[in-house]
Amino acid sequence: MHRFTGNRRRLARTVPLVIALAPFAPFDQAAAEEAQRESDERAEAITVTGVRQAYRGNFAVSEIPQSIGEISAETLERSGIQRLTDALDLNASVVRQNTLGGLWDSFAIRGFTGDENLPSGYLVNGFNGGRGFGGQRDTAGIERVEVLKGPAAALIGRGEPGGTVNLVTKQAEIGRSFGSASVQYGSWGRLRGDGDVNAQLTGGLTARLIGYAEQGDTFRDHVHQSRWGFLPSIGLALGPDTRLTYDFEKTRVDVPFDRGIVVLDGNFRTVPRSRFLGEPGDGDTTARASGHQLRLQHEFSDRWSLLLGGSLRDTLLIGSSSDAETVPSRQALYGDGRSLSRQRRTRYYDASHKVIRAELAGEFETGGLRHRVLIGADHDAFTYDQVFRRFRPPSLTTDPSDEQGNVIDILDPVYGRFALPQTSVITDRVDRQRASGAYVQDQITIDARLQLRIGGRYDHLTLETDNRLSGVDSRRRRSRFSPQAGLVYRLSAPLTAYAAYGQGFRANVGTDAAGAIFDPETSESIEAGLKFTVLGGALSGTLAAFQLTKANVLATDPNAPGYSLAIGKARSRGVEFDLGGHLPGGIEVLVSYAYLDAEARSRMQDPNFQFQINPGDPLVNIPRHNLAMQLAKAFTIGNRQAQVGAGMQHLGKRLGETGSDFTLPAHTLFRVFGSVEVMDRLELFGSVANLFDAHWYANSYSPLWVQPGAPRTGTLGLRARF
Repeated sequence: MHRFTGNRRRLARTVPLVIALAPFAPFDQAAAEEAQRESDERAEAITVTGVRQAYRGNFAVSEIPQSIGEISAETLERSGIQRLTDALDLNASVVRQNTLGGLWDSFAIRGFTGDENLPSGYLVNGFNGGRGFGGQRDTAGIERVEVLKGPAAALIGRGEPGGTVNLVTKQAEIGRSFGSASVQYGSWGRLRGDGDVNAQLTGGLTARLIGYAEQGDTFRDHVHQSRWGFLPSIGLALGPDTRLTYDFEKTRVDVPFDRGIVVLDGNFRTVPRSRFLGEPGDGDTTARASGHQLRLQHEFSDRWSLLLGGSLRDTLLIGSSSDAETVPSRQALYGDGRSLSRQRRTRYYDASHKVIRAELAGEFETGGLRHRVLIGADHDAFTYDQVFRRFRPPSLTTDPSDEQGNVIDILDPVYGRFALPQTSVITDRVDRQRASGAYVQDQITIDARLQLRIGGRYDHLTLETDNRLSGVDSRRRRSRFSPQAGLVYRLSAPLTAYAAYGQGFRANVGTDAAGAIFDPETSESIEAGLKFTVLGGALSGTLAAFQLTKANVLATDPNAPGYSLAIGKARSRGVEFDLGGHLPGGIEVLVSYAYLDAEARSRMQDPNFQFQINPGDPLVNIPRHNLAMQLAKAFTIGNRQAQVGAGMQHLGKRLGETGSDFTLPAHTLFRVFGSVEVMDRLELFGSVANLFDAHWYANSYSPLWVQPGAPRTGTLGLRARF
């Protein structure tokens, strides 16, 4: 099987960071070439046999005019991280957003979230895979998490301007047999087991079987969770230069829908962080996913390769919940400080996503110039069938009874006092998005210092909405060209400067009061930065500054309450600094810092609560300062291997409700982790998160929907390798 050097992906783990720059040394071509040879020799020591990654091409990280962060499976394993949301905390450019009561992944990159009423989109092996309602992603089966930041729409297209998360899965490794299995026990009776077995069946056929199962209580009262997944991968070598890979996904999550706690008059101790204010009688909400990916990779030569593939993923989220009413005129809590009026909601969200894509990567020379090109095309079809039902408590002016208001006493809750209210259909529609795109990118090496990247993507988008409730069917077609350009300038062997510009767009889901489908959001991005290595390449990182703007953000229609218009504008700008590698003494280090200034740029009302938004108002759940750090060191005890490490995250205060002054406080969390080999191929491992038991808040939608973070949480387990 063709072997790819791993430096482009391994070193991408380092992310943007702030450094004090010494005066630039004169550029020495001979020294630069020698440094490159040394770098190539190091890269050859880290090789992988596997699938080439889409959108990347044959580039060292220092040659890419884009900031790229990477979190490896090794980092996740040693840190005891098992959710994608927790993994993304290690990159300061990514911050948590509202997760639909813990039922989906939602995050903002460089301050921009997307549609807060849908899960955040992400890629899986280069395919759009995050759309849909399969529950929060488990880290089992993930080889690495790539945070591709900045103006990359010319390749990826149809996404947020802040960047894209790409999950590279653990794939069958042809020609090898290995495996591991672990069992662990944690706080609140959480029990988890997982396994990963790569078995060589024949010389060219390998199966990798990955699975996990987990269940237990949580720090939240009456919230028991159960989740499992089966994620096998089959690899087949069709000769020395061709590989076929098939990946399967089957997952399920069962957990009560949980909107969190209420905060009255800025008092975050209004109720204990463990208090569940829903109704246990609603039962679990279930999220399940079933997916397939098939990819063919062929190497024509050392210079040209082809990727072909298809993906199909079906998801379903179904369940009921009792949530705090957010409209003050219907909320009894504001009267006596203890009687919480609750809505009841029932959800049926069924989604199907199909993708096919092809990419040709290669290089050639013309007139002494080296060209490295990517030429690709893709088509995806996303269908979203939603039936949403709701009961709302009546207006307080009617003097409703506790039963009519579905009230619970937040200070002394008694569950099951009333029969569960019957809900009525609010939304019953099918949204369809079909998109076809083609892209080309050429990175031209002008001389030993300077490289120019130019590219563009053309997309044709068809949007359809069939509103079964109103009987109105809507159709819309849009086409758009998204250009991209970048410069890379090598200042010296360890220091490279870059700049990039790009445009993009993302479809808005839904229709206005007249039944017309919204205009897509449009965006413009610009960034500049420095990439560097120090300590002979042991440490590397990036310092980046950026500005992003968006138009056609959804806002309330002032002439039709309850409906929206695509009229809003927003801007995000900031500085990022990331560093990764090894310090003297074999200490592995990861540092990531981001300063974000994300704000509205137009006067509008938010589409959810009709709060007034003014230019300069900050965007919800986006802190100005975010810092993540982690240190780890391996050593021996006798003849046994061991490792210890510690991490810290500081998140600044941030707006907790759009259009108001409700603010979530800053928090600083610490964690420790370690492992020790107790016998050959058997290790004992453990971790403690939130070491000092800080009170913290992951995200907020309003003061009545605040998600508290977990208190001190411990885990202890055994892992066998074979």
